[in-house]
Amino acid sequence: MGTADGTARRPVDASTDPLGDPYLRTRFALPSRPATFLRRQRLVVHLNQALRTPLTLVNGSAGAGKTLLTADWAAGLRLPVAWLTVEAGDHRPGVFWAYVFESLRVCGARAADAAGAPADSSGVGRGLLGSLAAELNALDRPVVLVLDEYDRMTNPEVAEQLEFVLHHSGQGLRLVLVARTEPLLPLHRYRAADELTEIRGAELSFTPEEAGALLRLHGLHLPEPAASALVDRTRGWAAGLRLSALAARESTDPERYLKEFEADHGTVADFLLAEVLKGRTEETQDLLLRISVLDRFCPDLADALTLRTDAGRLLAGLHRENAFIERLGHSWYRLHPLFREILRAHLRERLPGAEAELHLRAARWLRRSGFLAETLAHGAAGGDFDLAAGALVDDLAIGQLFTGLRSDALAQLFAGMGPEARSPASDLVRAAGALARRDLDHGLGRLRRAQEQLSGTEDSAGLVAARLSCTLLEALAARLTGCPPRAEQAAATAEELSQDLPGHLLDEHPELTALLLTHVGSARMWEGRFDDARAVLSRVAGAPGGSATLLPRVESMGHLALLDYLNGWLGRAERKALAAVSEAERAGLPRPPGAGLGRLVLAAVAVDRQELGRARVLLDETARLPAREHDPVPTAGRALAVSRLLLDDGETHAAAEAAKPAVSAVVASPWAESHAAVVRSAACLADGRPDEAVRLLHGVRGDQPVCAVEAAKLQVAAGRPRAAVEQLGAVRAEGRTGPAVSVGAALVRARVAQESGDTVTARRLVARALLDARRERLRRPFLQAGDWIEPLLATASLHELAEGWLLSGRPGAHGAPVRPGPDPALLVPVELSGRERDVLRRLARVMSTEEIAADLYVSVNTVKTHLKSVYRKLAVNRRGDAVRRARDLGLL
Repeated sequence: MGTADGTARRPVDASTDPLGDPYLRTRFALPSRPATFLRRQRLVVHLNQALRTPLTLVNGSAGAGKTLLTADWAAGLRLPVAWLTVEAGDHRPGVFWAYVFESLRVCGARAADAAGAPADSSGVGRGLLGSLAAELNALDRPVVLVLDEYDRMTNPEVAEQLEFVLHHSGQGLRLVLVARTEPLLPLHRYRAADELTEIRGAELSFTPEEAGALLRLHGLHLPEPAASALVDRTRGWAAGLRLSALAARESTDPERYLKEFEADHGTVADFLLAEVLKGRTEETQDLLLRISVLDRFCPDLADALTLRTDAGRLLAGLHRENAFIERLGHSWYRLHPLFREILRAHLRERLPGAEAELHLRAARWLRRSGFLAETLAHGAAGGDFDLAAGALVDDLAIGQLFTGLRSDALAQLFAGMGPEARSPASDLVRAAGALARRDLDHGLGRLRRAQEQLSGTEDSAGLVAARLSCTLLEALAARLTGCPPRAEQAAATAEELSQDLPGHLLDEHPELTALLLTHVGSARMWEGRFDDARAVLSRVAGAPGGSATLLPRVESMGHLALLDYLNGWLGRAERKALAAVSEAERAGLPRPPGAGLGRLVLAAVAVDRQELGRARVLLDETARLPAREHDPVPTAGRALAVSRLLLDDGETHAAAEAAKPAVSAVVASPWAESHAAVVRSAACLADGRPDEAVRLLHGVRGDQPVCAVEAAKLQVAAGRPRAAVEQLGAVRAEGRTGPAVSVGAALVRARVAQESGDTVTARRLVARALLDARRERLRRPFLQAGDWIEPLLATASLHELAEGWLLSGRPGAHGAPVRPGPDPALLVPVELSGRERDVLRRLARVMSTEEIAADLYVSVNTVKTHLKSVYRKLAVNRRGDAVRRARDLGLL
């Protein structure tokens, strides 16, 4: 792999963009002004108005001089200037905003260690943009952000996001758009408010006086009438004037040449280009035509296209003559975009059919030199998808099809791959694409075919990379089909193969190992091997940060949260789930799958705390996330949370239907089966079918402590106290279970004791349960216990333990339903303002401060002020406590 400046690519770190590549520093640099650049003071004066309006538009046709004018003006400012040249790939919101963030950092407007940057190429969360706007709004002096060639931005979503940031940045941002076309922004509103500075094509056109001065810089001294005539013919177009000046310099009679210049060709640009090319040597013309297929080039790459060795000398000469070639540094160049476009048109005329072969020559050279992204682009453009797929697999980059960083772009690139691509690498790419779409039949079929082809291939470095890529897909297939042995075999094979790889290759692609371990951990968890699953998932969750491993880390944290929940640790589960959601939000990921699992865990915790409204909100949010069909663990997690919520809502039939995970798996999951059995048993018991309820509990195992305790509760409710005690005796906690298990077990034993007449023992067990439950705010076991517990909770000692978090302020009468009540310390009614209620409602939806600010169109500081007031009025000091207190008081 390679960087934009031609050096060897470093491992993915914080300096990489959302596609995992180093930032192209040339995109942040003000374009250099050539020696023949003419400063036009009238335009500089007009541009100075940009410092007084939030938005400035410099709009004109290609070659109108927009970029050099703006760069010259920006170079003289005393304010920080963030320059960004927009490229076609920036239509993906994550890529665009990552470059904006980096440009602000480069110019010093953001601290080097400022938190938050987009990590997903396909999208950006609103909270991250709100945080940026608030950060800019707090600056002591504004920053000027110039987006050059903004006409390349065609994504309405990015335009909407840019408008949002500009609106909420206040006086901290001055946005300058340099574009050929009208940007997708509500310009009429800015005009009406006198908040728009505009420089249009008519103003950019050269006057006769300016044209004469420009020609003199090129060594041409023309009378004023001749300069005026040239302005009339070119309509003052900067590129036309410059091209004509270059062509006229080669003429023996420049004035006559300019007089006779006529648009006999299709366009002025075509005519001028023909004249410029005509004055070049055949070798130079051939070089220019061939390199027009490249975004950037160096002499060696250009030689690969011409099959000669003179590119270095020719390119240096063209650059010295300002012949529309820009030096990028480290011997790399690029053509002026307009010049390149015209050259490509001439290439198709002069060398019909050569374009595809030139792309393939470029792809082969770039592959040998380690430039993967450009290899893939040129290989696909040349129609050789075996070459492109081989480069992806050989580089061990197949994991990028799944990480969300480059996956959308890669999927689009390989969408044109036809049946003529038959290599093992091509089948691996097809398999990866199908598995990413959860198309198991096609994915597994292509994977088998690739493995069959590889089995008869001689050993090589490329073969090892291909086989290691197979293990990643095998592990994913094992996870999706619920086949843990297959996942373990894939992991073992990967461990063996990695010993035969160059040491740097895995370091450059940490996403492959992270994805593989996540799949293995998910499969182990499905099988009920919680400790083994935790071991590998913790490795991924604790891996060094970086955009390449972000999604596997978030997914692993979500799985770890579910593990804690299944072991009865509500608080731990909540903290890990919040960390997963927060990590995704901080990176600007709009719809990360791991964060979806985190929200499912938060919903399940909310059910156990009897915060049913919050549980519904969280489940609704996960329903809007991308579907995870054929992914057993998230599917079972959702079935668990939804069925328990429905059961507590009294919808027993719907709960029984929702309890069974809608996924087929090779191996049955003991915890998924046990949770389904418990919910269905509870539904049967509620419907008056105790015998069937008991029968459903026969499969609940002791190594699933939470389910075993739930089963014991149902046994005693069905009139089988002895079976309940036996069920508890079979629980194998081994010191790893949390309060949800101890509380449930204590309440089962308390009911057995109470019904046998041993009230003292029952009271002691309920007291122990209350102490354990209070720390976790675990209310469901008490609220769903039944009438037997109410007389015990009405006693003074137990009422004191339950008061304030479980019971209302006064002991309830015998037979009255037990309900959580407000803190009795709040003797004065709480009065919240309308805006404070708005903030509180969004807190209940687990929104960050930045997200709340963006949603309410206020600053982050305003939200913080409202939060402090809410905390003071509710007598709390944390977000979660504020939401719980508000629910207790009926404010939500």
